[in-house]
Amino acid sequence: MKDFRSVADAVAAEIASGRLGPGQRLPPQREFARLHAIADSTASRVYQELARRGLTVGHVGRGTFVAAAPGAPAPAPALSEPAAHRVDLELNHPVVREQAGLLAAGLEKLARSDDLDSVLRPVGPAGTPAAREAAAGLLARGGGRPDPNRVLFAGNGRQAISAVVAALTRPGARLGVEEYTYPVLKAIAARLGVTLVPLAMDEDGLIPEAVEEAHRAEPLHAVYVQPVLHNPLSLTMPARRLDHLADVLLASGIHAIEDAVWSFLRDDLPSLAARAPEHTVLVDSLSKRLSPGLSLGFAVAPAALEGRVTAAVRSGGWTPMRFPLEAMVRWQEDGVVATLVRAKQREAGARQEIAHRHLGDFRTRSDPSSYHLWWELPAPWRSDTFVAAAARHSIAVTPAAAFAAGRPRGPHAIRLGLASPTREVLSRTLAALAGLARSAPDDFAGD
Repeated sequence: MKDFRSVADAVAAEIASGRLGPGQRLPPQREFARLHAIADSTASRVYQELARRGLTVGHVGRGTFVAAAPGAPAPAPALSEPAAHRVDLELNHPVVREQAGLLAAGLEKLARSDDLDSVLRPVGPAGTPAAREAAAGLLARGGGRPDPNRVLFAGNGRQAISAVVAALTRPGARLGVEEYTYPVLKAIAARLGVTLVPLAMDEDGLIPEAVEEAHRAEPLHAVYVQPVLHNPLSLTMPARRLDHLADVLLASGIHAIEDAVWSFLRDDLPSLAARAPEHTVLVDSLSKRLSPGLSLGFAVAPAALEGRVTAAVRSGGWTPMRFPLEAMVRWQEDGVVATLVRAKQREAGARQEIAHRHLGDFRTRSDPSSYHLWWELPAPWRSDTFVAAAARHSIAVTPAAAFAAGRPRGPHAIRLGLASPTREVLSRTLAALAGLARSAPDDFAGD
C-alpha cells in the first residue's frame, strides 16, 4: 500500500521540476486515486498534505490548483520574489555598503540639464559608441577585451539570453545545456519551443565529449554553458577544459551561448569567447556588478551573427533604455565599476566563510568567490520536503529540481543564494537550516 506522504512527495517533485506549473489544476481526487492506484481516502490525505506544505490551493466548486501566490513555498517558480517576511536565499543580488554612495555621483551627472536631453532619447541594440567602448572595458577579463564593435545591448541579462537563444535556434531546435542549468533558461526554451538536451558534467563543468555525443545522435543547434562559477554548482572550467570545448565547437560548427553573469567575481579568467570567438556569443548583465535596480544586458556576437541577434532584440521588444547605458559609461570612466567589483569579490569571500562555519560538517559544493552554495542534504531528507520545512521557518531556498534540465536524478540537494540577506541575518538563517537538517523529517511533520 502506498503511503500518502510518498505520493505527495512525487507530486511535489513534479511541481519542483516545472512539470506542474503555477495555476495548473490537479485531477479530482477520485480520478487522482485511480491514476495512482490508491484509495480515495489516501488521495484525500495527499491533497491535504500538499495544501499543508503550501504547494496547492483549493477553490470550492473549482478544484485544486498548484499554488501561485507570493510566499507559497512551491519550488517551481524558484526565482520569483518571495514574500517580504521570508528570509530570501533564492534570489541572489550582491549588495555592499558603499554601493549607494558610489553610484550617486554618476547619477548626479546624468541629472544635469545639459546631459538630461540626450539621456532620455531612444537607443537601439547597438547603443552608442561611448557605451560600446565602456561595455568592452567592463567585460574585459583574463587579459582579453571584447571588440567594442561586436557589443549589443538588451534591457537586462535575461532578455539578452532570450534574444541570443531566439537568434541561434528555431521552434523544435535542440539546445544543449549542462544537466543542471539556469532555471530562467528552461522557461525561455519552453516559450520559444526549443528542446533542451541535458549534457553530462564532472568536477570541471560541462564535458566536451557529451556535446559531441549528443550532436552525433541528433544535431544540436547551439549549446548554452556557464564556464565560470556555474549556477548552481559554482564550478569553473579550467583552461584545458575550455580549450577542449572550443575545439569541439570549431570541429562541429556548433555555436555556444556563454553566460558570464557571475564571471566578474573571477575576472582573472579568460572567456570561452576568447578561445572560439566566431562560434560563441557571450551574454552578461550589469545588475550583479552594480545594483539589481540597474538592469542592462550585453551580448557580444561574432560578425556573422550580429544581424540575427540585433533582429531578435528588436522583435522581442528587448531594446535597452538609454539611461542605464549613459550611467554605465560614467561609472566605468570614474572607476566606480571596478571599485564595486572588488568590494563584491571581498564580500563573497566573507559570506562563504559564514557558510562554512555553519555548514562545514555537511556535504556542500561552492567556491570562495561564489555567492551561491550547493548542499547535498543528509538522509533521510528529500529536497522537496526540506524546502517545505524551511518555508515553515520563513526561509526560502531552491530545490535541485528547479535547475535540472531533464528528469531530476542524483542526490537530494538545494541551492542557497548567499547574497541578499545581511551577514547577520545570513548567519542566523544558516544556523537554523543546519539545525533543521540535523533533525528528522518526522520531527518537522509533527510541528
